[in-house]
Amino acid sequence: MNLSVRNLTPTKNVRGSRPDSLGARRDASVGPARRRAMIAEAAYYCAEQRGFDPGRELDDWLAAESRIDAALR
Repeated sequence: MNLSVRNLTPTKNVRGSRPDSLGARRDASVGPARRRAMIAEAAYYCAEQRGFDPGRELDDWLAAESRIDAALR
């Protein structure tokens, strides 16, 4: 899966303040496909942090889903 890392890198927005975690902006609407892609990428990084040990994929996904949904609120 080829996903951009750009949206996961905190940057300054036009007003100079840092955007919400994972690059999500409160004023931007995120469709279901983009939300799923964001969750998939975050789950990948969760798995990477734990060394890609098998058997915890669902835990990675649920943790990523929680983080993304919180960032999008």
